[in-house]
Amino acid sequence: MKTTKLLTMAFAALVVCSCQTPMNINYFQDLQDGQSEAIQTVHEITVQPEDQLSIVVNSKDPLLADLFNLPIVTHRVGYSQQSSLNTSQAVSAYTVDHQGQIDFPVLGKVTVAGKNREQIAALIKSELIKRNLVNDPVVTVEFGNLYVSVLGEVARPGRFPITRDKVTILDAISQAGDLTIYGKRENVCLMREENGHQNIYRVDLTNGGALLASPAYYLQQKDVIYVEPNDTRARQSTVNGNNVRSTSFWISLASLATSVAVLIVK
Repeated sequence: MKTTKLLTMAFAALVVCSCQTPMNINYFQDLQDGQSEAIQTVHEITVQPEDQLSIVVNSKDPLLADLFNLPIVTHRVGYSQQSSLNTSQAVSAYTVDHQGQIDFPVLGKVTVAGKNREQIAALIKSELIKRNLVNDPVVTVEFGNLYVSVLGEVARPGRFPITRDKVTILDAISQAGDLTIYGKRENVCLMREENGHQNIYRVDLTNGGALLASPAYYLQQKDVIYVEPNDTRARQSTVNGNNVRSTSFWISLASLATSVAVLIVK
């Protein structure tokens, strides 16, 4: 009878331990109400070779402005029930070459690498006025093919477009539907191409102060975010999830031992 009680107590202890809430689930555990934290220097998206840009020039004289705009491209979408063609239109984009330049109408080669959208718009506007080509230009610059990728233990892994000048790692994770309960919050990996090298940054989402100060807080185009699986998910990768490291294995073993002990006592 004593053996049975001991086994029962051990079984109960295992159940309680398995039901405890992990301490590393909540984000920003160190931040308190009213607390102020320094943020990593604001990093705006700057243009790199192979990026695509949509640049539109507007003026009071639309015919004059059209000389500096690429033609509008019509994309085929499909056919409606009445067999009429559905189409969408978009302005053609400039592709930045390996020298960091684009070939702009009339102006010729314009260096845009290392500049943000506002700087590119100001540069083109200045050149148009300086050369007496357009007196009242309004220049709009939009990103084309810029994106970040989110992989691993998130709800919706995939590639997400960059449409703003400043994008944080929290923005990207939000677009991916947040981490699953199996994702490691304290060891999120970010891979970034910088000066011909692939640099790795580790981010702890449970530590708000460290996150805000990290160079990985603000994203750059082509960044890859990978969320590692925790031990529970790793154990589930076995054939049936019941190896010797899993809680379910030990609970099952304790249950079996208890049943055997009860039968022996009887």
